[in-house]
Amino acid sequence: MRTLFLAVGFVLAALPARAQTIGLAEVKTHVGQPVTVEAAVSDVHTGRSGVTFIDMGGRYPDNAFVAVIFAADAAKFPNLSALEGKTVNISGPVQLYQGKPEIVLKSADQVKAK
Repeated sequence: MRTLFLAVGFVLAALPARAQTIGLAEVKTHVGQPVTVEAAVSDVHTGRSGVTFIDMGGRYPDNAFVAVIFAADAAKFPNLSALEGKTVNISGPVQLYQGKPEIVLKSADQVKAK
């Protein structure tokens, strides 16, 4: 019986930690931590450099949060403009860029429309 408990404990320890789901008001307090941000998409736009920005909590420069997709990863995220106005979950570690919280997206499974 003890062996069973140890085996279950090892399996649970090996599972990845689930990211906590938070709102826009909480994002800045989770810098450096993996979270899931749930909010409505205000705007999706791609700059001249090919970097795509998913603004939440307002449009740039008044957005509260942004998810960033660099040009090298853009092909992994088809039809992002369809997210505008929808509530989505964005997952990943929070970082600050020029004082504003963001998550850099590398794979499509980091974005889930609700």
